[in-house]
Amino acid sequence: MNNKELHRRAVILFTRIPVPGETKTRMMPYLDPEECAQLQTCFLRDINRQLRKTGADLFVCYTGGKSTGMLRKICGRKAVYIEQRGDGLGERMNNAFTDVLERGYESCVLTGSDIPELRADDVNEAFTSLEHEDVVTGPSADGGYYLIGMRGLHPALFENKAYGHASVLEDLEETIRQDGLSSCRIRMLPDMDTREDLAGYRRRMRSDSRLRHSETGRFLRDHATVSLIVPVYNEEKTIDHTVRRLMDLQDKCEVIIVDGGSMDDTIAHIPAELRLIHGPKGRALQMNAGAAQASGDILFFLHCDSELPKDPLGEIRRVMSRYEAGCFGIAFHSRHFFMLTNKLISNGRARCHGIMFGDQGIFMTRELFVEAGGFPELPIMEDYQFSLTLRKMGVRPGMTRHRIYTSDRRYPAKTIPKLKLMHKMYRLRKRYKAGVPADEIAKEYRDIR
Repeated sequence: MNNKELHRRAVILFTRIPVPGETKTRMMPYLDPEECAQLQTCFLRDINRQLRKTGADLFVCYTGGKSTGMLRKICGRKAVYIEQRGDGLGERMNNAFTDVLERGYESCVLTGSDIPELRADDVNEAFTSLEHEDVVTGPSADGGYYLIGMRGLHPALFENKAYGHASVLEDLEETIRQDGLSSCRIRMLPDMDTREDLAGYRRRMRSDSRLRHSETGRFLRDHATVSLIVPVYNEEKTIDHTVRRLMDLQDKCEVIIVDGGSMDDTIAHIPAELRLIHGPKGRALQMNAGAAQASGDILFFLHCDSELPKDPLGEIRRVMSRYEAGCFGIAFHSRHFFMLTNKLISNGRARCHGIMFGDQGIFMTRELFVEAGGFPELPIMEDYQFSLTLRKMGVRPGMTRHRIYTSDRRYPAKTIPKLKLMHKMYRLRKRYKAGVPADEIAKEYRDIR
């Protein structure tokens, strides 16, 4: 197609100026007003990049202010900027088509700014369809449409129309038929209006590198909320170090400490600034209780005696941009040969076989946690069984670059007793997998907490 033919085509980007408090307000309070505006900006940058690839002339039809300076920084100076006119959405879209088609273009496509997954191929397909159809639409998953294209003006398509309900596209197509016009659809795409929509984008970007590397993908990776859940029981000897790290993180994520009825002074060491809830003793019970109170996109379960690396939330978010679940992998301060061997075996087991244990710092999406049924309420092996459940579901966990330092307090100091305990733990896992009840196995395991 030559340049002359390209410039007989026009595309309209229908948008709000991304002003905090005035755009993407349905995302609040999940995102604050500033973040909503940043997200809208990411949408616009991704869409603009695709529209530029089509070679069609770009018109940005905006509302939400008189100044176009912000939009020009996003969409560039080559675009033509037109303020939206009209009382309702239908009238404003019709006026936008009128303003553009009266300039002599043979075909025009209008798209909204809530579809960051729009590709140049979608728009080109719409233009190709208009070579033999009067109208083309791009259906959105909510029953509306994210794109409409026409070869000429058809005001009736926008008259007396209601928007924001599940039959918007059906109503439009009925009007198209009544007016004797031909039409077709291009592929369906999801629009981004709610927190649930963003969760869907995150799911899709785990298997689509283009989405991960987009402006929207990077924003959603960095703004995924994390709930850090710490089960504690009689931890007065280790809680102070944990509290210091949690205090550093409390402004960056949701922190929930779940006490299982400590008989010592554990609770006295927990400052009022940290959220503390109470539940029955048992890691599975405590972690499930914390998850039930959590609000984050990602649930992160941390043992009280674990030491986190720098920027643990960043590490988690990077893994979660590709995986539904993951862990840190473990390391020990001890340089003992058997502890180094333990580290290699544990991390290899998680990386190659998908078996994660609680002392590795397990994290996952809230949706996956619910789908898996939470941690099985067992007295022991709850993390092992949870990993087996995930593996049965086909979930492959990821692992962070840096390790979490795990206490070796359960292991005896001397070599032979240390080796005996490692072998015993291996036999207990093997017996559990063979069907021996967890209650029976728990009698052979000494809880050092």
